[in-house]
Amino acid sequence: MKIHREGFATISLVFLVLALINGAVFYWFGNAPALCWTVSIISLAFFLFIVSFFRIPSRQYTTGDSLVVSPCDGKVVVIEEVYEPEYFKDKRLQVSIFMSPANVHVNRNPIRGTVKLSQYHAGKYLVAWHPKSSTENERHSVVIGNGKTDILVKTNCRCTCPQDCELPETWHGSKSE
Repeated sequence: MKIHREGFATISLVFLVLALINGAVFYWFGNAPALCWTVSIISLAFFLFIVSFFRIPSRQYTTGDSLVVSPCDGKVVVIEEVYEPEYFKDKRLQVSIFMSPANVHVNRNPIRGTVKLSQYHAGKYLVAWHPKSSTENERHSVVIGNGKTDILVKTNCRCTCPQDCELPETWHGSKSE
């Protein structure tokens, strides 16, 4: 398992803050071992959660020109036909996947092909279940085409930064792999 390069600063900062908190608790409340151990266990659990958030597990992928793979881990919450106004400007099948904080937060392209559009959209930070979150939140849109079909992938996430949206013309997989 690897850790995403964007996570090292966060992991280091969380480790430093938790070490200072634990040091202070042990220094001032050392005569209350139950409190010290409780704070230590909670700190360790929180630290492991932060590390797991940035993990990139090793995976075996089935690839092929006629296959469409899931672009991320998570739970499929909606499959419906919707009007797509950004690129296709007609009705398309939308598959919405909700990524909980416990899911691996690495996004991949669902097909092998050429990047036809890579567009960053500044926006709000509405909660994921808000009805307008997919249109008003900060997001990144990528259209990938392979000669047979074009697929639009939208990533709604605060972690989507404009500088991370520079993709090679032909790309399959994750930038972090």
